[in-house]
Amino acid sequence: MKPTDIKDPEYFHKVVDCQYACPAHTPVPEYIRLIAAERYTEAYMINWESNVFPGVLGRTCDRPCEPACRRGRVEEEPVAICRLKRVAADYKGDVKSLMPAGPFPKNGKRIALIGGGPASLTVARDLAPLGYEIHLYDEQDAGGGMMRSQIPSFRLPQEVLDEEVNYILDMGIHTQFKTYVSSMREMLARDYDVIFVGTGAPRGRDLPDLPGRWEATKNIQIGIEFLASVAFGHIDKIGKKVLVLGGGNTAMDCCRTSRRLGGDDVKVVVRSPFTEMKASPWEKEDAMHEDIPIYDNHVPKSFVVENGQLKGMTFQKVEAVYDEKGRRSLVPTGEPDVFFEADDVLIAVGQENAFPWVERDLGLEFDKWEVPVLNEKTFQSTLPNVFLAATLRWAPKTSLPPSHTATRQPSRSTCTARARILPQNGLGRQRT
Repeated sequence: MKPTDIKDPEYFHKVVDCQYACPAHTPVPEYIRLIAAERYTEAYMINWESNVFPGVLGRTCDRPCEPACRRGRVEEEPVAICRLKRVAADYKGDVKSLMPAGPFPKNGKRIALIGGGPASLTVARDLAPLGYEIHLYDEQDAGGGMMRSQIPSFRLPQEVLDEEVNYILDMGIHTQFKTYVSSMREMLARDYDVIFVGTGAPRGRDLPDLPGRWEATKNIQIGIEFLASVAFGHIDKIGKKVLVLGGGNTAMDCCRTSRRLGGDDVKVVVRSPFTEMKASPWEKEDAMHEDIPIYDNHVPKSFVVENGQLKGMTFQKVEAVYDEKGRRSLVPTGEPDVFFEADDVLIAVGQENAFPWVERDLGLEFDKWEVPVLNEKTFQSTLPNVFLAATLRWAPKTSLPPSHTATRQPSRSTCTARARILPQNGLGRQRT
């Protein structure tokens, strides 16, 4: 056993397993003790200090704290840490008076936040009280980003999101809603001291090369686009027979939303084994409780289209085979292909970053995957005054499903870089 390294502050986080597992290192035991004492307002504020959106997370968090909970070692289930967060949020008193209240003394520095989701809002929450003038740009008509557009309202009521977003915007944030930033060059020309990019992973992956994909496009949709269209009222119905492709949390939201829009026969079809699906166990359980079957080990083979009308899809049955290093391969079983009827298909097979609005001649370097090159500690790009949320670069490294990092868990380590990045740019000093 190695000796205790008291010089490493990370050691003290590790002492409390659930707190260490939380990306925001929320002091779980402390707020649970306060809830037990019916001190809900104090419990809420402890959460708000570390994770910013307790009411949102109490309903949607991916709960990395619960698998780490020590209670799970001696009992069947861990403590319901996530739901207790919601208890604090639902039973709190008036917390507005406990939050930083502007106007704050200005320090002369201006920061632009591109994207109105949890990353940008957390930066705004942390920096506005320090005197920075914050300008937030988002193409939607309200803050929240993908929390607003891609988490169904039956899971996250709009009033809960509005309340917690407004706690931040009311600190004097200059909002530029309904404004799509189409050029990084133009943003740089506005002479902001720092530009922070927190746009999430806005592009859903497609299956463009699958036979039949482009012959019935009106009945084949990308999952995150479908959820956004439902959220903003553009879609209010769907066919009776729906196939959802994918095994992540977005797929679970798509299938449950389809149920509520009139889908009688909704199926989830995923390539991987059931136990290896990226969706959280409780997300899968919720879907199955609504009589939505999940067909695992089925690889999409083709869309079946007749006279321009989608009829369904064929799938190849596979099994997972692992080599000596544990690497998985999906091997055909040799069984006949499977056909599922469908009126509509929702593709929820992952998300990826997209930066078409960032010109490539600005000095901001991109790697071979067309993702900006960042400093792992500061999240600083190769342009000294441009920073990006870490989820835009290292989503696979987080403890949360890549498809939902930006929408479900506004991790402090992802977006609050003030202590590291601002002094490097002179942002901690008064302008002369």
